[in-house]
Amino acid sequence: MYLFVQYPKCSTCQKAKKWLETQGISFESRHIVEENPTVKELTEWIAASGQPVKKFFNTSGNKYKEMALKDKLPMMSQEEQIALLASDGMLVKRPLLVGHGVILSGFKEAQWAEALLQK
Repeated sequence: MYLFVQYPKCSTCQKAKKWLETQGISFESRHIVEENPTVKELTEWIAASGQPVKKFFNTSGNKYKEMALKDKLPMMSQEEQIALLASDGMLVKRPLLVGHGVILSGFKEAQWAEALLQK
């Protein structure tokens, strides 16, 4: 079973959820604001993904822009960036799908299909 971390009002999350259901992929849904990822979870997921921390930030979100993170992130350590992500679910790129050796942030159907349907 996968963990699907999402914001229900997000249209991309809704598309991803519908796609998972259509493909018959089992998942447990988690509201990213009500239960945002912890520092421990994010640290594990980022390491397992092989992606830089920046890929886990919702760079198109209002909160990211309001906080001027584009300029601040390069000056922060990885630990500081992860702590910031864990402080507010709206800063995290969504949806996130975690499980079975797969960590996907953001929804790109072709990428998800390659990662999930080839197994």
